[in-house]
Amino acid sequence: MACFPSMNCDYRFFDRHGGVSTGAYESLNLGMSVGDSALHVQENRRRVKESMGISRLVSATQVHGDDICFVDDGAVAGDGSVGRYDALITTAVDTGLLIQQADCQAVLLYDKAAPAIGAIHCGWRGSVTGIIGKTVAAMTNYTKSSPESLRAFISPSLGPCCAEFVNYADELPASFLPFQTSANHFDFWRISTMQLIEAGLTAGAVHLAGKCTCCNTDYFSYRRMRRRGLAATGRQGSVIALVDTVW
Repeated sequence: MACFPSMNCDYRFFDRHGGVSTGAYESLNLGMSVGDSALHVQENRRRVKESMGISRLVSATQVHGDDICFVDDGAVAGDGSVGRYDALITTAVDTGLLIQQADCQAVLLYDKAAPAIGAIHCGWRGSVTGIIGKTVAAMTNYTKSSPESLRAFISPSLGPCCAEFVNYADELPASFLPFQTSANHFDFWRISTMQLIEAGLTAGAVHLAGKCTCCNTDYFSYRRMRRRGLAATGRQGSVIALVDTVW
């Protein structure tokens, strides 16, 4: 978890602890469509808002695509989903942008000058389609952000230790080969860093959590569960918000 003193921005990488869900979703599951009780998820999301001091939490039905939604004050009434998108951007204050994850990356963007924020759901398919660069470009168009003024934060996600792709020759482009760490493993943390820098961010503006969700049981991990022959698991959340109070 982190915040920016005197910058009117707060972002958090939540783990799986501190909620009310049970079983495979224990305990701070923020995914509404993974089989958990809707009442449990609603309470978990309320706790997230309370911890950040915000009144609204906006999410999307993430589909591993590259569509981007600009969330204005009238986009949703209160909490809610804006539809089938994998990136959200806004200039609205008191509005948390939620990315739900169980191995995929959340890439959170902040521009103090605009001010504006963005939140990207980036699995390997998103990396292949270039959703990171497309979101930076969308912020340039919608919020007048300059890539050079953006900061980026890459969440806990599947690390190079566990990002195995046995069919990588068919799934991944040749430009990813320099980031191959062993026979079938790739470093998607470095791939996202590369894509952010190619989009115009400075290298020093990219911050990496560096925690593998598959290795670390403090996080939900779809891949870890599949290795155990299980399918059900929850989704932790990464949230970024513009706040109207200077810390």
